[in-house]
Amino acid sequence: MPTFQTVRGMRDLLPGEAEALNNVIARTRETARLYGYREVITPVVESYELLSAKSGEEIRQRMFTFKDLGDRMVALRPEFTASIARLATTALRNEPKPLRVFSVGSVYRYDEPQRGRYREFWQANFELIGSSTPEADVEILLLTKKVMNSIGLRNFSFKVGHVGVIRGILSQEGIDEKIQNLVLQRMDKKEYSEAFKLIEQDKCRKVLRGLLELKGDTPFETAEKIQQYVSGYEMAQAAASNLIAILHLATVSGCPIKTVETAFARGLEYYTGVIFEVNVPELDVALGGGGRYDKLIEVFGGEPTPAVGVAHGLDRIVLALQAQKISPLTQRGKTTMVIPVKPELRAEALKLAQMLRESGISVEFEVMGRKMAKALEDADKRKVDYAVIVGEQELKEGMVVVRDLAKREQTTVEISKLTEKLRA
Repeated sequence: MPTFQTVRGMRDLLPGEAEALNNVIARTRETARLYGYREVITPVVESYELLSAKSGEEIRQRMFTFKDLGDRMVALRPEFTASIARLATTALRNEPKPLRVFSVGSVYRYDEPQRGRYREFWQANFELIGSSTPEADVEILLLTKKVMNSIGLRNFSFKVGHVGVIRGILSQEGIDEKIQNLVLQRMDKKEYSEAFKLIEQDKCRKVLRGLLELKGDTPFETAEKIQQYVSGYEMAQAAASNLIAILHLATVSGCPIKTVETAFARGLEYYTGVIFEVNVPELDVALGGGGRYDKLIEVFGGEPTPAVGVAHGLDRIVLALQAQKISPLTQRGKTTMVIPVKPELRAEALKLAQMLRESGISVEFEVMGRKMAKALEDADKRKVDYAVIVGEQELKEGMVVVRDLAKREQTTVEISKLTEKLRA
């Protein structure tokens, strides 16, 4: 018989790994609750046309696509925003604005597998739909900060940019939107010479080269230099002013913004305004990122609707915790194993186990038919906290033996007081 392995780029998450991931998911859900975001669950499989509409060439090339039995072209979702935008034009179109939506689950991209980059990975996604104000952008930054803080990460910081600056310059110079997308893709990868080859106008190339050289000692200083530099480009200047307003609100609220980058695009075509990523020094990949996308819902047939969102890479957050040697803040309670002394006592022992579970106590039942010594040895190896030993004589007296496996102590306890004893 063949020995099967996981498909390349896919992973099994073993109990400790799954526990760490679920702990991070729990923190994102709690943040969603604190900020008023309501959870939705969308399909893993969506129409290829929906997912490819504004995802960007790089992601389009890396989608898992196939034809279903109805000969329709579909794909595994590479991210959540397109699905949420679809919902905003259909089932949620009449919901009062702003609409705050949260989703969590697996997404799929055919990337080259490496540390922090898998073909199936997990994201938590927050979308704020219906507001064009800087306060909305800052809310997304601050809830990202809250997620990182609640998980326990240290020394994380934000990199911020604004797609509107470069788009404003290119639009005013008459550059077609498709060429703009290609230019942004190349610049995002720091392939500047390739980007400039796509632009025929010498003046435009010169302006963009000068933009790349702008640096300040602080994010504010960089943003102000950008604003001064693009004087004469109306849309680009408005974008720079918007970026300054966002930086002001974010920094006074304690958001650790480290850098402002002019040629930062995040590889998605639907961004129209501020964009950002959050990083830690120990990893060379972002833990999450997002930005403003004011035209996407309109592309999918909805009314013109401003929106901003963020996706947190949950696998990468777990890696960052490991890199910083931070133990996950698990909510694991005490565990108990119920062991009947002999087979004739199995029914009574099972009843007892059910009674404890219904009281909210985590219980494993000895299902291997082991002798008492072996059963206790197994419970000890797997770090079970208590063994409840069901013996014939004790049962007649309405009692059981409770053994504290860590302390190697045991006492006889009345069954009526067993739940109270284990909780204490």
